[in-house]
Amino acid sequence: MSCPRDAITYNATRCACGIGQLLNRSSGTCELFGWSSTISTDKDVSYKGISFAETLFAFDRIKKFTQSQAVFLEATLVMLLSWLLFCFCLRFTKLGDGRNIWFNLRWWITRLDFFFSTRHWLDDQNVVKKRKTELGGTFSFASLIVFIGLFAALLYQIITKRTIEVHNVRATGSPDLISFENDLEFNITAVSDMSCSNLRGIGNVVTGNPGFSEFKVASLSSLGNYTCRNTTSGPTVNFKCVRCRLTNDYIYISWHFVDIPGSPAAAVGFQFNFTSKNGADKKKHVSFVSGILRNGSILDERPVTFRGNEGNIMKFNLFPRIYHHLEDLKLIQPLFHEFIPGSVYRETAQLQASLGRSTDGILNTTLFINYLSSYIVEIDHENILGPVSFLADLGGLYCISIGIFFYILVQCEYRIKKLRNEDTVFRRIRKRRKALDHWDKLRRYVAYTYDCRILGDDAIKTTKVSALCGLAKPSTSPSECGSSRTNVQHFIMSAKKPGLSIEKNATPQPASIEMRPLDSASSLAHGANISEKKSISQSSQSHNSDDIIPPPPSMEFSEGSGSEVDAVDIKKKFQLLYDYNVLLREKLLDTHSLLNALGAKASSSSSSTTRHSA
Repeated sequence: MSCPRDAITYNATRCACGIGQLLNRSSGTCELFGWSSTISTDKDVSYKGISFAETLFAFDRIKKFTQSQAVFLEATLVMLLSWLLFCFCLRFTKLGDGRNIWFNLRWWITRLDFFFSTRHWLDDQNVVKKRKTELGGTFSFASLIVFIGLFAALLYQIITKRTIEVHNVRATGSPDLISFENDLEFNITAVSDMSCSNLRGIGNVVTGNPGFSEFKVASLSSLGNYTCRNTTSGPTVNFKCVRCRLTNDYIYISWHFVDIPGSPAAAVGFQFNFTSKNGADKKKHVSFVSGILRNGSILDERPVTFRGNEGNIMKFNLFPRIYHHLEDLKLIQPLFHEFIPGSVYRETAQLQASLGRSTDGILNTTLFINYLSSYIVEIDHENILGPVSFLADLGGLYCISIGIFFYILVQCEYRIKKLRNEDTVFRRIRKRRKALDHWDKLRRYVAYTYDCRILGDDAIKTTKVSALCGLAKPSTSPSECGSSRTNVQHFIMSAKKPGLSIEKNATPQPASIEMRPLDSASSLAHGANISEKKSISQSSQSHNSDDIIPPPPSMEFSEGSGSEVDAVDIKKKFQLLYDYNVLLREKLLDTHSLLNALGAKASSSSSSTTRHSA
């Protein structure tokens, strides 16, 4: 047969792979053994078996995604920067008249000011008042985002690291050791091109310390069973001991591989897996250690080939452990201690010479188990986080979240004076908008209530510009209603002219009042006061002290914040005007009836005089 590519020859006719190489049967070439030396063990007991929920929902991927607090902190930072950037861009929009979407967004941001509403900038000796500003709302919600993010990270820490593992080592006795019954299983693979046909010399076990009386050689079947199976990596020797009770501190199990035609006894490394399971436990708690060895315990990565008379010794320590937090589970913990390599070749020429010698045609392997039965390790979990410490951590996170943005808020309001009164600007615009809406509703109500045909006027149809509406009570006859409409329209047209005032000899219309926009409300009140004073002086000159008709009600409007007029005050004035008109009508009806009575009396007296004269 032809030799594989990159192979070496020995005895002139035979072939073998070089240092640290294995035969790839599919490609027919010798390739370097590329596995790195690793040793892995469990941190605590693990569970053996397949969970349907974990397989279905892939909890391992979720754990890897949320494997640290950095995920929560990064998400918090992204949300915080997005919120601050949104509020920063929103401040460049115009407020307008308070009806656009930008004003509504900025207004609702001011409503979020629930942390700093009473902590804004104040001048000296001013009473603390509650204010809600856009900057305060921005920082209040930002502090809430930071607090929620830190709180999520705290919960993650509580879930993952809420307890600590306490180990206690105590001396043991014979009853304690007898109570440990574990299922032990050991698998070791000689990574090579060999098979189980190369295996020899297995079947005995040596117990005790060499040189002492307890040193004994016994059959391996007294300890457990062994098997050998061929794998893609090489022959795997398997040892099993069911409900095993270890009574000796030192156990030696040896075997070796020999040359057979076409398969020399050589290996490039060893792979092992040692597991311990409590057979009586239904939850199947498993403790294990596994690894790959290429060049001794120093984990050297240089390629080597193991071959020769000197044995390769793998040492393991077994620790008896009692897990009190798992219902006093008794489990033996295997740990890898040391690997002592035997005959090792690192040069191709040395390997060729060894392959040609029949005395080197052997690979010795020894498993050394040291059972540390003098002490028992007791393991328990203690909770390190109580309610007091949790509340303390929670309060600290709250103070940090509020303190950071409170400092920024104070600095901004200290350096930018415009920010100190931004709440007044928002309230003034919102009040002006509401006042205009209420004014328009009130104007329509007055027009509908106190005039019968004024609704047809074009000045009433508009919703943004206030107009004059008559307050005279609707008359019963069409002629009076038409004259009232004519007078109201004439008064509207005359009032629309700028700078026009009512003449002294003009007929006053007490049931009419001019409704202007709120921007000129103060001038309207001032003009009404002047006209009221003139009418009062004229009426006082024309009437004597016995006049029973009271003067017209005062139309002075109480000014609110700034130059705005309260709609409630306007409604009260309209009610006074209406009551005054009702009183005048009653007086007029009484006077009219009195004049009719006097006229009837005068006509009767004149007729009687005529008869007497006749």
